[in-house]
Amino acid sequence: MRARIYQPARNAMQSGTAKTHVWMLDFVPDQAREIDPLMGWTGSSDTQSQVRLKFDSREAAEAYAKEKGIPYTVTEPHKRKPNVRARGYGENFATDRRGVWTH
Repeated sequence: MRARIYQPARNAMQSGTAKTHVWMLDFVPDQAREIDPLMGWTGSSDTQSQVRLKFDSREAAEAYAKEKGIPYTVTEPHKRKPNVRARGYGENFATDRRGVWTH
């Protein structure tokens, strides 16, 4: 069973980078999910797809996969450019503003 090692992206509801500094190892599902005919729920008998392991670094995740003999692929994260303004948020309320600030 193949595993995937990646760093999770930030949630669409957050502007910060919380919970994105860990590395995850989860298994690629072996079989497709199937729909239960009675209830309509999706399910699978593949229990490995429920396993998600967290690691502090990429090297720790790779070492774990090598130790257990798990074939893996590493997905590199796409880092965003930091948006740092010179004076920060306080610049919006500066009293020494040269131009008029209006909407």
